[in-house]
Amino acid sequence: MIPVTSFAGKSVAVFGLGGSGLASCHALKAGGAEVIAADDNAENVAKAAQAGSITADLRNISWARFAALVLAPGVPLTHPVPHWSVLKAREAGVEVIGDIELFCRERRRHAPNAPFVAITGTNGKSTTTALIAHLTKVAGYDTQMGGNIGTAILSLEPPRMGRVHVIEMSSYQIDLTPSLDPSVGILLNVSEDHIDRHGTIAHYAAVKERLVAGVQDGGTAIVGVDDGFCRDIADRLDRAGKNVVRISVKNPLASGIHVEHGSIVRTAGGARSEVAKLGGIGSLRGQHNAQNAACAAAAALAMGISLEVLQNGLRSFPGLAHRMEQVGRRGDVLFVNDSKGTNADATAHALSSFSDIFWIAGGKPKAGGITSLTGFFPRIRKAYLVGEAAQEFSGTLGTVPHEISQTLDVAVEHAARDAEASGLQDAVVLLSPACASFDQYRNFEIRGTKFRELVQALPGVKPVV
Repeated sequence: MIPVTSFAGKSVAVFGLGGSGLASCHALKAGGAEVIAADDNAENVAKAAQAGSITADLRNISWARFAALVLAPGVPLTHPVPHWSVLKAREAGVEVIGDIELFCRERRRHAPNAPFVAITGTNGKSTTTALIAHLTKVAGYDTQMGGNIGTAILSLEPPRMGRVHVIEMSSYQIDLTPSLDPSVGILLNVSEDHIDRHGTIAHYAAVKERLVAGVQDGGTAIVGVDDGFCRDIADRLDRAGKNVVRISVKNPLASGIHVEHGSIVRTAGGARSEVAKLGGIGSLRGQHNAQNAACAAAAALAMGISLEVLQNGLRSFPGLAHRMEQVGRRGDVLFVNDSKGTNADATAHALSSFSDIFWIAGGKPKAGGITSLTGFFPRIRKAYLVGEAAQEFSGTLGTVPHEISQTLDVAVEHAARDAEASGLQDAVVLLSPACASFDQYRNFEIRGTKFRELVQALPGVKPVV
């Protein structure tokens, strides 16, 4: 835990008592603050009280006592309307911040030069965060990974030299971190997302920009420039005097890092050099993962990690569960769990990564279905459709060989049988549903875990090494 000493002797309101909210309560109390905790959910309030927090209805208390409101990132700050606790804080002139802001203040107080890598973007945040954490561990750092990827930042160990914090940040978290100042900031990409919480894509992009704009003096801002928003952001950072490293997987760069022919290449002043090879790394297949890897490589270089350690780290990266996770192999058949592919755009990345696919798809359908994936249909040897979307997807697939399996266990059994019988050397049984899981599973993690269990129960399946 990171004790928050910056509010010692003061009163702080904490609203939103999920994982990060409870961690904030504990960290603030450990640092000497008085904490009043609240939530709209009575069960969460009861859990906080059982954990030793003082709870109260913040509607019936004087806000003059509070030095700050620490807001959980899931609670609306601006759109569609500010939460009532935010309005109360503003009326009383109380600052509204999040748990990562508390971390930033502690870092500046106690270890301002301790390495702090912050990662954001519309897509690829979690993989890039996990990859950077893996690279820093391979390089010998005491690595603390958290934020949006799962572990609340204040549950990690405190900042100090030799210890790196690798933190994934959503736009909601950035919005609550006004003094965000990483030593290495990464903005992967920007596309339309979370408009309900930010109002417009322009505002959403501006929030994302703050992560790289806040990079501390002497630090490095790493920006993927394959979309217009990020190209403009990189140019603004340049004009502001930031040290900017541009990343592209679509075009060579005169200065920066790009990917070509399976290699990460660095260019500067007319010179070019190979940074690392990506060929043959199963956990980093596809153009989307090439961008993740290039941004992670740029972060590693900014931290002084050697090319040899970088290459070894890339090759040993196991990948993230449910994101192009290689769960086993039987003969020439590879089984891949991409349960995180909950919409067509996400599934497109998976389908683009293989040629001979026995595709398991379906679940609770989303708007547009799979019509945008027709360009990948020639890669599909057969599809196995499950859940509510089965009939709709069957109509879209048309002449592509497919069956309505209905359930995941039937789909896995039939796909494994057909892939093996095909005689193809690089057959892939791919779970990438292009759907939410909620018709049959509580979340995509449970769906992916079930797939993994079914595959590992097949006779002859061995781990991928």
